[in-house]
Amino acid sequence: HFGKWHLNGLRGPGVPVLSTDDHNPGEFGFGEWLSVTNFFDRDPIMSRKGTFEEFRGDSSDIVVSEALNFIDQHRKEARPIFTVIWFGSPHSPFRSAAEDKTDFPGLDKNSAEHYGELVAMDRSIGKLRSALREWGIAGNTLVWFCSDNGGLPGITPATVGGLRGFKNSVFEGGLRVPAVIEWPDRITQPRVTNHPAVTMDIFPTLADVVGLPDSVLLAPRDGVSLKPLFTGETGARSQPIPFRHQGRAALVDNRYKLLTENLEKGVYQLYDLEADPQETRDISQEKPEIAKRLRGALDTWNASVNASQTGRDYPEGKVHDTEPTTRSWTEVTEYQPYFEAWKKRPEYSNVFKSGKKASE
Repeated sequence: HFGKWHLNGLRGPGVPVLSTDDHNPGEFGFGEWLSVTNFFDRDPIMSRKGTFEEFRGDSSDIVVSEALNFIDQHRKEARPIFTVIWFGSPHSPFRSAAEDKTDFPGLDKNSAEHYGELVAMDRSIGKLRSALREWGIAGNTLVWFCSDNGGLPGITPATVGGLRGFKNSVFEGGLRVPAVIEWPDRITQPRVTNHPAVTMDIFPTLADVVGLPDSVLLAPRDGVSLKPLFTGETGARSQPIPFRHQGRAALVDNRYKLLTENLEKGVYQLYDLEADPQETRDISQEKPEIAKRLRGALDTWNASVNASQTGRDYPEGKVHDTEPTTRSWTEVTEYQPYFEAWKKRPEYSNVFKSGKKASE
């Protein structure tokens, strides 16, 4: 694993992941890892399996270079390689190199910094793909790229493609993101598909690709394998795509989408994403039977999530007993010896100047 971790509950600008953290990448099966707790930018300080290291340069270039070093060490082995790169960019606060902003002279400072980060990220992905081709392993390497959420407001040009909402919203602007899967030996005819998919499909798909038994996928599961889609269109998605975030929820069932901006109030909206991807017209009154069906499916899934959070769904020993505690890294004793040095680092300056707890 290389890059942002964000699975150990720590909030605030990314700091190196501790080797003693019982939710570090190693605890999740990664034999090699260079990670930070949360978002990170230029010149980061990172953790290589618990040892802190300082780097210079753009974070995207750094994590891809480190990932390529790992791949290079193992590419001639018979055993397959699995590598995860979780970029820190683009993420506020935006910081990019001057040379990466030269194409954006007319943009405001924040937007130029944002798009400069994208330039660096694009360059690093090109470096990754070029290396795979140079080594002769691109054909049998599945590269899966996707974003994790919609863009932020206030960026010009906007990054949500004219859709409604932004990051943290359950409208399409907060949920719909780009994804590209490249596997030249198996996906021989490049194409664009409108088949609904979600990041929860990644694990079932990879398990299917490598031939793992179905028993490795504990029930309940929210994702499906997209492997059949690699060779052609497969028709409608077999199960809906659910979302829940900070009291909001949505369920996408192929062309129809049900959402609520407040689960407690229970007011729901229904949209036809094929006819109205911008979600401008609520059709819940016109199609009450569809709204009722999706509401039932969403309620069932929501109850299942609650059961999972309390540990009722999974066999003992198969998952962590508890979720990590959500807190600022400033509250973690092991980090306190580094505070004086970190006060001089720009990414942490606001944390220490404000005297407040770090927050996402």
